[in-house]
Amino acid sequence: MNLKIVIGTANKHKFEEIEKILRPSELNVELIFGGDIVPKKPDETGKDFYENALLKAKYYSQRSGLPALSDDSGLMVDVLNGAPGIFSARYAGEKCNYDDNNRKLLTMLDNIPENNRTAKFVCTAVLYLPDSRNFVATGVLEGKIAKIPRGTGGFGYDPVFELPDGRTVAEIPQEFKNQISHRAKAFLQMRGIIAVIFNSAQTIKKL
Repeated sequence: MNLKIVIGTANKHKFEEIEKILRPSELNVELIFGGDIVPKKPDETGKDFYENALLKAKYYSQRSGLPALSDDSGLMVDVLNGAPGIFSARYAGEKCNYDDNNRKLLTMLDNIPENNRTAKFVCTAVLYLPDSRNFVATGVLEGKIAKIPRGTGGFGYDPVFELPDGRTVAEIPQEFKNQISHRAKAFLQMRGIIAVIFNSAQTIKKL
């Protein structure tokens, strides 16, 4: 297993989820948790998901000398004009946790009727190579915001994001989530990109 790719995140939950989606052993790739090699994560100063994903992937690649794969993802609520968007992870403040974010979101939607609570999860993934090439994939999951959190699985906004079948993302099996989620859709596309660009020995040798 010669090829190593850094997963550019300091979030262990995210790394484990990406690892399950990419199935690296089938690609003959070793995935490295970015938090183990770069203790300080970069500031996310981009104006959209793509810019944030790119700057993170570039940051981890330049500091490791390896290809790096990062994503930026978030929740976009229609009635909130797309908020929290790129600020999803810190919606309730810089030192907030998942519960803080969910409480703020539900408070913001307190008087909003069910048919106006539509939302979507968006994920943009960027693979950045040491030669400065980069490749992009995007996934979207449509749904709405539930009235109260439900379920014990997942993380982030999963307990309040309701799917068309009535279950929240926190109520579905992880295996199913890894097929339908915004991150799954983006990283399954990226899995195909990795298989193509690293398919030849010549490309691997260049890296």
